[in-house]
Amino acid sequence: MTVVDMLIRDAKVVIPSIGIVETNVVVDDGKVRALSNDRVDADIVIDASRPRLYAIPGAIDPHVHYGVFTPIDRAAETESRSAAVGGVTTMMRMLRLYASYRDKLDMHLEASKGSHIVDYAYHASVLMDEHTEEMESCVSRGITSFKLYMNLKGDIGSIYMDIDPYSSDLVHDRVDTTERMIEATIARAASLSCTTLVHAEDPEICSREMKKAREQGFDGLKAWSDARPAESEYKAIAFVTDIARRYGAELYIVHLGSSLAIDAVRNARRGGNSSSSSSRVYAETCPHYLTHTYEFDIRGKVVPPLRSKDDVARIWDAIINSIIDCIGSDHVANRLDMKLGSGDVWTALAGFPGIATILPVMLSEGVNKGRITLERLVELTSLNAARIFGLEGKGSIAVGSDADIVLVDLDKEQRVRPEMLCSYSDYTIYDGMVLKGWPVCTILRGRVIMEDGRVVGERGYGKYIRRTPRAQRSQRLID
Repeated sequence: MTVVDMLIRDAKVVIPSIGIVETNVVVDDGKVRALSNDRVDADIVIDASRPRLYAIPGAIDPHVHYGVFTPIDRAAETESRSAAVGGVTTMMRMLRLYASYRDKLDMHLEASKGSHIVDYAYHASVLMDEHTEEMESCVSRGITSFKLYMNLKGDIGSIYMDIDPYSSDLVHDRVDTTERMIEATIARAASLSCTTLVHAEDPEICSREMKKAREQGFDGLKAWSDARPAESEYKAIAFVTDIARRYGAELYIVHLGSSLAIDAVRNARRGGNSSSSSSRVYAETCPHYLTHTYEFDIRGKVVPPLRSKDDVARIWDAIINSIIDCIGSDHVANRLDMKLGSGDVWTALAGFPGIATILPVMLSEGVNKGRITLERLVELTSLNAARIFGLEGKGSIAVGSDADIVLVDLDKEQRVRPEMLCSYSDYTIYDGMVLKGWPVCTILRGRVIMEDGRVVGERGYGKYIRRTPRAQRSQRLID
């Protein structure tokens, strides 16, 4: 009898289109070879028969910032280690270069090799006019998604860029995202059959309200939320989706956290997702918009801001009713002393770590509290991202797919501590929170990379995923 690499015995496999299937998972040469109860001999046998242990596809985090405060050659290892702890088998880097991609993209791709523990892909941010002329060059290197920061303009255009590989020098610059740049990017992405990601906040509204709040001496996350009001998200989404309709473009609106942002997406879909239009609008939220409000402390500074309890409830409702397509962490690998700034909300850094807590939060607050099913969890954390971003072989446990499999224990309760998350970051907004439901085994392409919170994967096993534009993808992926 042929001996295969791995057998996951008596697994409860979560398949959104079918349900939960009790079967063995046969893995060989990095792929799922069969879902079968037939007898198979394997080099490695994993017993998945425990009552509340389920097999789900490895999570895909479509929204990760790393390589900003430490160079990518180091950040790739620390942050992919954190990903493995959290059951994330594919992470998508938001690359920010205030320089020519023709000059520096290959440098970053080369420095990424040999450092990741999990698989990875890139989005390229459009931060200057010449970047729109370099999008085709990015596509030739396997990047088929481009990020616009509508929030960066004028006096609020300051941002940290990704630093050069093997360097320790932070790169801080100013971006002026003009309406011309927005339209040119969306038009070019549409012509290349690529996706445009959008950070949607109106900079004029935010600039005006931030200036007013600071002059009046306000502080804290409530002041931060008021100074970047949800109206700015609504206006920006309406503006950018109108452009997308004109060009038949595909948009992915990142990190929705307010009721008004949800309203704007729903309105856009009424006009853009019909059979008469080739445009499409996808929506992402983040775990922190499901668990935290502006009543939290300064560690929770993020853009767009944390909102009210009513907004949290509305985001959950949008998840339940399939308005939200994906969950991204918006992970930022920074340190607490950097994060806090001078101690006020205006000087604190925006963003915090989160890649390792996507699945624990969604299992604890979603599945175990009866808000969503395991099938819906898989759609949000894996399947939809694979389809939207063209991650071939990812997103499902199916014959022929990559054997990216996570065993989650719905009964496991654990108090979150920063050190258990294995990131460069030394803090988490979930510090001290008890979450029920954790990944206990992470498998990437048929190899165990995490067992019971301990990373056993090798640095360099993670590979770069070169993607192709929508028009060139296999029918199996997009069906």
